[in-house]
Amino acid sequence: MPASSLDSIVSLCKRRGFIFPGSDIYGGLANTWDYGPLGSELKKNVKSAWWNSFVRERQDVVGLDSAILMNPKVWEASGHVTSFNDPLVDCKDCNERFRGDKLLEGKLGVEATAILKLNQVQPMLMAEKIACPNCGKCNWTEAKQFNLMFETHQGVIKGEGDLIYLRPETAQGIFVNFKNVQTTTRMRLPFGVAQIGKAFRNEITPGNFTFRTREFEQMEIEYFVEPGKDADAFEEWKSTVWDWYTGFGISKERLRIREHEKDELSHYSSRTIDIEYEFPWGWGELFGLANRSDYDLSQHQKFSGADLSYTDPDDPKKKILPYVVEPSFGCDRTVLTILLEAYTEEDLGEGDVRTVMKFDPRIAPVSVAVLPLSKKEHLIAKAQELYKKIVHETRLTVDFDVTGSIGKRYRRQDEIGTPKCVTVDFGTLGEDDAQGEKDTVTIRDRDSLEQIRIPITKLIEQLR
Repeated sequence: MPASSLDSIVSLCKRRGFIFPGSDIYGGLANTWDYGPLGSELKKNVKSAWWNSFVRERQDVVGLDSAILMNPKVWEASGHVTSFNDPLVDCKDCNERFRGDKLLEGKLGVEATAILKLNQVQPMLMAEKIACPNCGKCNWTEAKQFNLMFETHQGVIKGEGDLIYLRPETAQGIFVNFKNVQTTTRMRLPFGVAQIGKAFRNEITPGNFTFRTREFEQMEIEYFVEPGKDADAFEEWKSTVWDWYTGFGISKERLRIREHEKDELSHYSSRTIDIEYEFPWGWGELFGLANRSDYDLSQHQKFSGADLSYTDPDDPKKKILPYVVEPSFGCDRTVLTILLEAYTEEDLGEGDVRTVMKFDPRIAPVSVAVLPLSKKEHLIAKAQELYKKIVHETRLTVDFDVTGSIGKRYRRQDEIGTPKCVTVDFGTLGEDDAQGEKDTVTIRDRDSLEQIRIPITKLIEQLR
């Protein structure tokens, strides 16, 4: 059973070192989060699993790592300078600012809210008697457009540099490199370019832990196809992504596909769907799939003057401006979803409740823990020997823990989601036949709690 409360996940994440509040010792900075030792391992594993699935295991996708800072004309061409806006409203009583559409979503639903025009937001807030989350009053200003891009300046003298932006998405780095990638890799249509990277949006009302933040990480693919073949590619990606998420243990009952209404489509999209997850506060977007047609390449071709058409290698006279299907994954939202799904509380009887994170072993932040039964020096030395053996002979992430009783250490490993624990005892050393035969160890399974005794010679094979 996944976590029903966001508070339980936030508490566990800080207690065990998954995610900390940003700038914590200075009182924090609203809606910034730092991934701790376990969180950074989990996030790295999620990104590696994504990269393996969608780049290394496919012949039709290659990778890219583009710059965060780009020529500002990129964002003029993409439409972000004029169109990347949210409706901002102010509470007249406490002067706090909010996204008007987000305030209405809980009452009207995402679909109904998305089609509201700017001048309808404030009247609807008043009609529905939506109170200010800060002061509880219902007294709103007219809605106004608020551009979400972070501005900065490039130059050595303050005030004299050129205005540039922190990228609000990673996609444009792929589009402006379309020709570079295609000519150097000799990829043939259809093909994709994948990228994992940071993006920044000056959200008016971020919140819900790491779900909506101003700094976040995207895992995106721009899949280039011949015009007319985009609909088939769209359906294939929809199925592929659904299988990827459910393949990592995310319940189908807590996932759904939501088709965007015509009135809520982005300016570049002819069709968009979201895969949504049922978070503790309600349904929220986890993944987006958009048919961007040839909007981006045609815009960059127009604004830059560069020829971005694709030449058919079998017919040099055939030039195509490809259509684009875009699978866009929220990396931080994916990690949050995996944390929520993994969180489990098990009643073992007699008031004993075990908290365990049931991560898929492929993405668990720690793969195996080596636990010497006691702090005797020669026992620790043997356990260290096994620790080094596992580290050197496998790609697994290994923890070594000697603090507390063996029972407490088991529970600690359960709570961080370690699939296997290897216990080294006096039987391993040949000093206590009751604990086990010499040169054998105990492997404990996180989910079943089953413990088996195996020879050290078979340990690596068993863990693999």
